Amino acid sequence: MSDLRTPITLGQTGLFTSRLGIGSSFTSDERVIEEAVDQGVNYLYWGSLRRPAFGRAIRSVARGDRDRVVVTVQSYTRVAALLAPSVEIALRRARLAWFDFLLLGMWNRPPRPALVDAAQRLKSRGLVRHLMMSTHNRPSLQGYFRDFERGASPFDAFMLRYNAVHRGAEQDVFPHLPASRRPGILAYTATRWGHLCDPAKMPAGEPPPPARDCYRFALSHPDVDMVLCGPRNREEMQEALRALDAGPLSPEESKRMHRIGDHIYGRYRPQFAEQGDRAPGPG
Repeated sequence: MSDLRTPITLGQTGLFTSRLGIGSSFTSDERVIEEAVDQGVNYLYWGSLRRPAFGRAIRSVARGDRDRVVVTVQSYTRVAALLAPSVEIALRRARLAWFDFLLLGMWNRPPRPALVDAAQRLKSRGLVRHLMMSTHNRPSLQGYFRDFERGASPFDAFMLRYNAVHRGAEQDVFPHLPASRRPGILAYTATRWGHLCDPAKMPAGEPPPPARDCYRFALSHPDVDMVLCGPRNREEMQEALRALDAGPLSPEESKRMHRIGDHIYGRYRPQFAEQGDRAPGPG
């Protein structure tokens, strides 16, 4: 059984990161984040909702040892002129000199060249070290991977939806990763917005899996480097951490997650559709 507690190198960046990252979508107290960092989680994702408590946690854990954590800031902006001010404000609030990643969020078509140029200028200024992109258009990643393999991609990592309900990346994404020089791959929405842990959404007679098994599902795929969690409180954070101790799913556990995922996929529409989804199988 693999050890999910062992940090990995994220793509070609040289950054060692935990297999579990923490996002800022919910309202966890900064002490929850600080405790998780003390327990080995070193990837912090300050998303589109830049919660003040999350910013305080970043300041606290990075104080005195900036390299202790890998910090990502996200921007959904489509206006190139707004990108630098957004990142500069975030740096001041977090009291950091740089972010390890700037994530350009939700690009289902290629980002405009002017926006990529603005992101590259932030790299040249030393305000961000690497660029990442997220998308709901899974098939589009194949072109980015070809660019990455020949050294022509501005992005060092990619973030995509992958969980027991939405498994389309197993056809559209993972088989197309370069065999040797590959980018970092991060998965999010591991619980499918809580649906995978909701007793009301289970097949008849099936108890819901614990959240840890949702994170284990994503991390059990060999092409997933990291999975993000969005804890609302200490209990949810500690539950996510238990995934690292439990390790990858057994074949029986994996079959169960597939069965539950298929049931949910056929009955409950996603909040955001994925380009590449196919009916009736999971996408």
